[in-house]
Amino acid sequence: MGVRQIGHVPAFTVIAATTIAMMFGAAAPSPLYPVYQELWGFSSFTLTVIFAVYVIALLGGLLTVGSLSDHVGRRPVLFGGLAVLTASMAMFAFADGVPMLIAARVLQGLAAGAVTGTLSAALVDLQPTPRAGSIASSASPPGGLALGAVGAGILVQYAPMPRELVFLILIAAFAIVAVLIVFIPETSPRTGFISRAHLWKVLRPNASLPPAVRGVFFASTPAILATWSLGGLYLSLGSSITARILDIENHMVAGLIIGSFFGSGAIGSMAASGWSAHRKLAVGLSTLGSGLVVSLIGTISANVPSYIVGSMIAGFGFGATFVGVMATLIAVTAPASRGQVFSTLFIVSYTGFSIPAVVAGFAAIHVGLRPTAIGYSVFVLALVILAAGAAIWRARTDRPAPPETAAADADMVTAAADTAGTSR
Repeated sequence: MGVRQIGHVPAFTVIAATTIAMMFGAAAPSPLYPVYQELWGFSSFTLTVIFAVYVIALLGGLLTVGSLSDHVGRRPVLFGGLAVLTASMAMFAFADGVPMLIAARVLQGLAAGAVTGTLSAALVDLQPTPRAGSIASSASPPGGLALGAVGAGILVQYAPMPRELVFLILIAAFAIVAVLIVFIPETSPRTGFISRAHLWKVLRPNASLPPAVRGVFFASTPAILATWSLGGLYLSLGSSITARILDIENHMVAGLIIGSFFGSGAIGSMAASGWSAHRKLAVGLSTLGSGLVVSLIGTISANVPSYIVGSMIAGFGFGATFVGVMATLIAVTAPASRGQVFSTLFIVSYTGFSIPAVVAGFAAIHVGLRPTAIGYSVFVLALVILAAGAAIWRARTDRPAPPETAAADADMVTAAADTAGTSR
C-alpha cells in the first residue's frame, strides 16, 4: 500500500521550507568563525579558505549531479542530499580543528549543489501560480541566509553548547523535512539511463553560451560579479569586520548585521519581481552602489549605524539587481537554451562569490582587515559603476525581445533564483 500524498500547495510549502533550512545551514557557521579563530588560532586567510571550499564543492555538485533528478526522480535526490547535509552538520557539531571544518564545508557544498537544481525544479513543478513560485524562490534563499546568520548568532551568544547547538537543531530540521518529503508527489518520471555513455553525458560538467546570448551575458557580467562578490564578503569576513573593526563582541548582534544584508536581499527580490528588467537593474544598481558608499563610510569611521544602514540598502540592491540580471537573460534566451545559460551564470556567480573573498583573506594578513575591507568595497563599487554603464548602453541599443508568455518567464526566474540562492 502506497504512502498517501499531500496536495501540491502543501508540497510546495515543504520544498520552500527545505530551501530555507538548507540556506540556514549555509549561513550558520558565519557567526561562529570568530569563535573558531580564537579557539584554534587560524588566520583570516584560512577562514576564507574554509568559506571558499564550500563554494567550490557546491559548483562541483551543481555541474555534475545537479540535473540527476530529471532521470531518477526528485525525491531520491532530495533524500540523498539531505542525508549528506545531515552528516555535514554532525561534523560541524563535533569539529575539533580546521581539517574537520573544511571537510564539513566540502560535504555541505556537495550536498547543496546536488539538491539545488532539484529544489528549483520541484518549486516550478509544484507552484500554485508562477507569481507565487517566483516570490518563494526569490525570497527563500536570502531569507534562509538571514535567518541562519541571526539564529546562529543568538544561539552562540546566549544558548548552552554554543558551538554545537545550532547544528544539532539543523540535524533535527533536516530529519523533519526528509519525513515530509516522503508525502510529496513525485513530479519527475524515473526514466533512468539507457547506457553508461548516457550517464556520463548527464554527469559531465558543461558550461557554454549560445552565440545570440553572449553579448548580453558579457554586458551583465559586472552586475553578476558585483552582487555575488559583496555577498561573499559578508559571509566570509563579515563577522571579523563586526568584531575587529566595529568592536562588536556580541555574536547575536554580529549575526543581525549579516542577516540585515541578506534579509534586505530577500525584500529586494520580492519587491522587484513585478518590475521590468530595466527598472530592476536601475533601482538595484543604484541602491547597491549607494549602500556600499554608506557602509564604506561606516567601515572607515567604525560607525556602527552607518555600516548597518549601508548593509541594508546594499542588500536590497543585491536582490533587485540579480533578479534584473536573470530577467534580462531570460528575455534573450530561447527556452531550449535556458538551462545551459543559467548553468554558466551560476559558474560566474560562484566564482565572484569565492575568489575575491579568498584574495581578501590573504590581503588581510599583510595589510590588515580594515584596509582590506575598504579595498574590497571599492572593488565592488567599481564593478557597480561598470555594470551601470553596461546597463545604460544596453537600454539604448536593446531590440525588442521575442514574445514569450509571462508564465514561462516567471517559471525560469523561479528556477534560476532558487538555484542562485545556494551560496550561499
